[in-house]
Amino acid sequence: MNIALIAHDKKKDDMVRFVTAYEHILKDHTLFGTGTTGLKIMEATSLNVHRFQSGPLGGDQEIGAMIANNQMDVVLFFRDPLTAQPHEPDVSALIRLCDVYLVPLATNMGTAEVIIKGLERGDLSWREVIAKRNGEVE
Repeated sequence: MNIALIAHDKKKDDMVRFVTAYEHILKDHTLFGTGTTGLKIMEATSLNVHRFQSGPLGGDQEIGAMIANNQMDVVLFFRDPLTAQPHEPDVSALIRLCDVYLVPLATNMGTAEVIIKGLERGDLSWREVIAKRNGEVE
């Protein structure tokens, strides 16, 4: 599956700790991340992360484009709810796209753990089921 990893500045260390803890699951998937978050993950783990621009410079929108084109399966976005973000409209648009295209979205570590455990069990195969039902080729 294609998994986006995004974290606001005050949540980047949490994302690195989370990805490190679940590296054994994430290693079997294709990972995407915004600039610094992706770099920090690659420095702390053996995982490869396709890096987009920093969030405020368009990275959130690049991931949003993948969602809109049915190319993203899961988004883990550790948001900082206590700090104003200069690119808040982009953040809101990304969350809206996840809702529109039924992409599982975790905005905190607790929800991310539920999603990652579901991923490990194979609970997130619904996209494949729908594609097969519609006669689409994966």
